[in-house]
Amino acid sequence: MAQTQNLDQRFADAMGALLGPDFPSDLALAVSGGGDSMAMLTLAHNWTHRWGVRLWVVTIDHGLRPEAGEEAAMVAAECAALGHSHHTLRWTFDGVGNVQARAREARLTLIDQWRGGVEHVLMAHSQDDVAETFLMRLERGAGVDGLASMSSRRTVTGIADEVGEIIGDGPLPPRAEQYAERSPMQIIRPCLEFSRAELRHYLTTLHGVWVEDPSNEDPKFDRVRVRRLLSEMEETGFATAWFASAAKRMTRARKALLARAASVWDQIGAQTPAGLEFNRAMAEIEDDTALRLISYGCRYISGNAYAPRESVVEQAWEVARVGGTITLHGCVVHTSRDRIALYREFNAVKSLKITATKGAIWDDAWQVTTAKFEGCTVRALGEDGWGQLSQIQREQRKGVPKHAAALAQPSIWDGEKLVVCPAFEVGQDGDVALHRCDIGFKAFLLSH
Repeated sequence: MAQTQNLDQRFADAMGALLGPDFPSDLALAVSGGGDSMAMLTLAHNWTHRWGVRLWVVTIDHGLRPEAGEEAAMVAAECAALGHSHHTLRWTFDGVGNVQARAREARLTLIDQWRGGVEHVLMAHSQDDVAETFLMRLERGAGVDGLASMSSRRTVTGIADEVGEIIGDGPLPPRAEQYAERSPMQIIRPCLEFSRAELRHYLTTLHGVWVEDPSNEDPKFDRVRVRRLLSEMEETGFATAWFASAAKRMTRARKALLARAASVWDQIGAQTPAGLEFNRAMAEIEDDTALRLISYGCRYISGNAYAPRESVVEQAWEVARVGGTITLHGCVVHTSRDRIALYREFNAVKSLKITATKGAIWDDAWQVTTAKFEGCTVRALGEDGWGQLSQIQREQRKGVPKHAAALAQPSIWDGEKLVVCPAFEVGQDGDVALHRCDIGFKAFLLSH
């Protein structure tokens, strides 16, 4: 029992450091039914007795395994016994893209849509997850940013267009319909200092229940292979905690390097209607900072939660520094005579269309701010939109290749007629009908 009390106190300490001293009234928990997440649910339940915080629990059923529905039902039953509302979000893969990557993105998107006005979502990543990720990224040739530990707190902005079925009779989190008024989702990981063995022991001691995902034993997955390697290494004296500690030190280094990148951005960078641009002084800064600005710049513009591989970023930088153009991570990196520009790749958004209802968000970044265009469509400008611009409108924006950058710009259409395009001041009438709703690039750098 002493060990369980110790874990309860460590959890309370972690929550205090991450969210205290003024705790929010409501917290969401992502619980899969595995040992780590069920232990977190129990820890959070015990912690709320002291602080009076309401818990809202969600399980994602990706529809990839027949057992997933039963596992979600097990979590729902446990939540009912503990007195917490639970919902299952069921997602169906449409067969487009890499299923594992799409499933990761869908998980965040569906939780973001479900959470309503609840700002903080707890996830049960453990010390073992940190060590496994470190080794997987080391094998892939990652640098400091890739090897850094997953953050105990992460901001997720934007709402993608994934759709899932909500299953459950309990009340939804408060203000679930007020997307336009919500704060960005904060992913909170209070268990990063806990080992998987500790969390399992905690549940066993308290006679808790959990399920083992059979995919955790499937060697076709990199993480399973690395997990087995770590187990073998521990038998020879290596410790998972060592790799987790190395990742933590990399996190410290990453923060310093991102601060350096933000400082350089202030000197040579600018945010434009089309994206980001750097003056040619970028060629004179150290490669590591230039690579970081390009990598994070593409993540910022594309809304991708994951960074491109460093080898690909290095290739893009080599092309850019000699005056070329290359696509990267759904963006274009283009060098002109006096600057390097990053903007959205048209092919990445040419099929992305949403209805222009007030509060709707296009491409994870652009929000409709008025009800004036109800019934219209938000989409990329495209060639047909470019053709509707006057010569004066085409010439009034500088700093990036006008035509190529214009094609991916957000715009509102009434049938075949272009009615709004902020980048070219079409249809604004003194109001900003489409507004970039995420944080600025410098804030994005410093928040990672």
